[in-house]
Amino acid sequence: MPDYRHALIIIVVMGLMTLATRILPVLIFGRGEKVPDYIMYLGRVVPYTAMGLLIVYCLRDVQILDAPHALPELAALAAVCLTHLWKHNTILSVVTGTVLYMILVQIVF
Repeated sequence: MPDYRHALIIIVVMGLMTLATRILPVLIFGRGEKVPDYIMYLGRVVPYTAMGLLIVYCLRDVQILDAPHALPELAALAAVCLTHLWKHNTILSVVTGTVLYMILVQIVF
């Protein structure tokens, strides 16, 4: 199958799945009905859990005893935290940390 057809199929399937995630809650809970308490609880705790999981995933292979002794990772993590405390913007914080990490890994270390 040509590459453009494969890419088109992937785009259509991803679009349908994205649409399904938007429509499914309305179909399950209906419009105007009260959302169950356990769903509200999950909405409060899952974002923090996901961020914790991402932090563990990103830092799992860091070698503290080998050069550069996790300095790029620690600097990027500090940049993310400081940027978020300063601007309260998650996307800006993540982009800042990613750019700093890439600069440190590619140029400095």
